[in-house]
Amino acid sequence: MSRTSPHQHLRQKPEVSRRGLLKTAGGLTAALAVGASATALTGTAEAAPATFTHPGMLHAYGELNRAKVRVREGAQPWLSGWQRLTANPHSASTWQPNPQATIIRGGDGQNYGILYNDIHAAYQNALRWQVGGTRNNAECAVRILNAWSARLTSITGNADRFLAAGIYGYQFANAAELMRGYSGFDLERFKRMMLNVFYPLNTQFLNNHNDACITNYWANWDLCTMNSILAIGILCDDGAKYDQAVNYFKNGAGNGAIRKAVPFLHPDNLAQWQESGRDQGHTMMGMGQMGAFCEMAWNQGEDLYGYDSNRFMKAAQYVAKYNLGENVPFTTYTWGTGQNCAQQSHTVISSASRGQVRPVWDLIHYHYARRRGLSVPYITRMAESVRPEGGGGDYGSTSGGYDQTGFGTLMYAK
Repeated sequence: MSRTSPHQHLRQKPEVSRRGLLKTAGGLTAALAVGASATALTGTAEAAPATFTHPGMLHAYGELNRAKVRVREGAQPWLSGWQRLTANPHSASTWQPNPQATIIRGGDGQNYGILYNDIHAAYQNALRWQVGGTRNNAECAVRILNAWSARLTSITGNADRFLAAGIYGYQFANAAELMRGYSGFDLERFKRMMLNVFYPLNTQFLNNHNDACITNYWANWDLCTMNSILAIGILCDDGAKYDQAVNYFKNGAGNGAIRKAVPFLHPDNLAQWQESGRDQGHTMMGMGQMGAFCEMAWNQGEDLYGYDSNRFMKAAQYVAKYNLGENVPFTTYTWGTGQNCAQQSHTVISSASRGQVRPVWDLIHYHYARRRGLSVPYITRMAESVRPEGGGGDYGSTSGGYDQTGFGTLMYAK
């Protein structure tokens, strides 16, 4: 890959895909047309973009440029989001990586906290570089990315190794996408790490589900895996992997597929989330995981936010309404567990972790309320209640605080 000067990619226009052109040239009409075609539910799969847009995962050129301009102007709410970023210790340019050859999540010898802390430091430093233009932050992000791609060879542990490969796979790829083209970043070696360490676990899980019943694993297990495959596809300009993830979202057999993750539609544009009977912390994690998937696809010109008549929007409204303290309808949810698909059921919605704060709402709010101009009152109220959003390190030291990259107020406000 040809190298650009360190500042060039802040000024250059992004590479735009065929479907990206469809979306941007036609504005909302084209986007609605894409959504309309997607809701036909024909089962046929769209091909990956002829050319991928870069940067084109959680943050595209327009969002990055808007955040940069608004922060420079001191405009709200971008400035408050920026202040949360710069106050986070992970965003300090002095962060030193601690790469490991093997990452273990689940079972004996767990060390995966080292990985997620370094990933969030790389991501936050990359954001500071993109928005603030500070070279020290860029150099820090590259130092972290290069250190890990030079050393990491395996991810292991019990079944939780699949969570590590999924969550940290898509987050790592997003940090790398932000530094794409920066002098000194070994993108090709980083791609090899993603393809050789993360992707094999990702595709193994989606295809085999750890040899369990297809419904045994919660929606988030599929979703983080789908996110990693989608992000790796974009990072590596690999249409087959991109299609693998998107096709699973539309028609997959496991709980990450849209009609499995959102199994029941209710009146008043509400829809039940698959983990609602489990607890609200994991349910809100699901909002972040599916929101990230839809945003990455959107930045490649594909409207999954609107797929199946805004099915995800209805689920987010449902989750937000309940976590705002209001009542929602609940349909008994029954699924197969273990290797023999022994049935279990949730008969009531779970109040565990109700009202938990996670930085997942501004992404969803600004898409539906501002990009699409739809009324999503519960999503909007939830977003307002947690704004300005922070990121990894702002929501506790355990892994749940690092399940999402965060900083939605800074990056998605419109």
